[in-house]
Amino acid sequence: MQVNNEGTPSIPTGSIFSNRIVLAIMSSNFLLQLGIWIRNFAILLYVTDITDNDPVYVSLISVVEFTPIFIFSFIGGTFADRWKPKLTMVWCDMLSAVSIGLVLLALLFGSWQAIFLATLVSAILSQFSMPSAMKLLKQHVPGEQLQSVMAMFQSLMAIFMVIGPVIGTLVYQKYGIYISIGVMGAMFLLSGLVLMFLPPDLEKEKTEVQNNFKKELADGFRYVMSKKVLKSMGGIFAVCGLAVGLISPLMIFITIEKLGMPKESLQWLLMANGIGMLVGGGVVMAFSKKISPQKLLAIGIFASMVFTVGVGWSTSFVVTLVLQVLNGIFFPCIHIGINTIILKYSEEAFIGRVNGVLSPLFMGMMVIGMSVAGILKIPLTLSGVYTVSGILFLIGSLLVVPLFKVKEERPNVSISDKQPQH
Repeated sequence: MQVNNEGTPSIPTGSIFSNRIVLAIMSSNFLLQLGIWIRNFAILLYVTDITDNDPVYVSLISVVEFTPIFIFSFIGGTFADRWKPKLTMVWCDMLSAVSIGLVLLALLFGSWQAIFLATLVSAILSQFSMPSAMKLLKQHVPGEQLQSVMAMFQSLMAIFMVIGPVIGTLVYQKYGIYISIGVMGAMFLLSGLVLMFLPPDLEKEKTEVQNNFKKELADGFRYVMSKKVLKSMGGIFAVCGLAVGLISPLMIFITIEKLGMPKESLQWLLMANGIGMLVGGGVVMAFSKKISPQKLLAIGIFASMVFTVGVGWSTSFVVTLVLQVLNGIFFPCIHIGINTIILKYSEEAFIGRVNGVLSPLFMGMMVIGMSVAGILKIPLTLSGVYTVSGILFLIGSLLVVPLFKVKEERPNVSISDKQPQH
């Protein structure tokens, strides 16, 4: 990486496929996705086997996966802005690998409950490494290429939504829990080694307020509230999170009640959604330079409204399958639009904290939605809950419309400790 005369990074303008930072982070993400999907399905199948499908322990898997997002997202984002991103990501992967080794030891000595620690620790550390990756992309990827890079990440996620469950199930069924957890640890270790090939972190000037963690945390909230775009994104995150939460636990009932099929058929609906996401990621990547992220986000959320309501009322397996594919095709518009907007309209010095403020809004409302979905299903019926979710998506798409008039800002590449203007 080159540095200009002012000491700020000179961002390369060539193809994203020749950008070593993008390639390294993509390779790392591939390894992490592989490890995480093997972990998710191995632990799910292991816990159901050993507890005889105890719903308390099965639900605990989701609890230990999502709880760190509430507790550590604010903190992780703030520290990501303070720490060196490459070093942070490498340490997080290495510490995850070490923790998985300790979990294996605990399992060997008969403490099967330690299996939850494998998910908990990696989920906590991801709250530090994920914003660090965003920070590196902000430093080293030209603004006009950010949307294409986000599309690449979305496509990778979609690929693993299709093949992840199959790989995780096969590894567990063939090799058992010990090998499955061991493979997960190896993937985190390899990811850390890949990230070591990134160029050295940029040195930033030390300031008198650098060690004031509380001030930086508060500055993150003030920064989001001072930016019209980011403040609007908070409302969009909250509404869409609630919409997703309401329908997430009910897909199994769509399979059983609406379609009259065995619960095992759920995998085909999930696979159809993953295939749609894979196609959608490629389409968005091809047209990413021709459409603004605001329009991309609005289209994605509005499409989710249409297809969610359709799935809730459909009684045909073929129709539901097609709706799942279409929903998957448009989902990358949401993911890519959100990430591009955050990167474009946030100063580099605040990227971690912006993620730390916005992400828990989505996750918090999603968990609230998941908590009340089963209760609402009885009075509203399954179709009614899906309709409510669709209305929430509609509100979310309307909240994006005012952002069409916002002009693109050009935040400084160099890290600034200035407090945002009010």
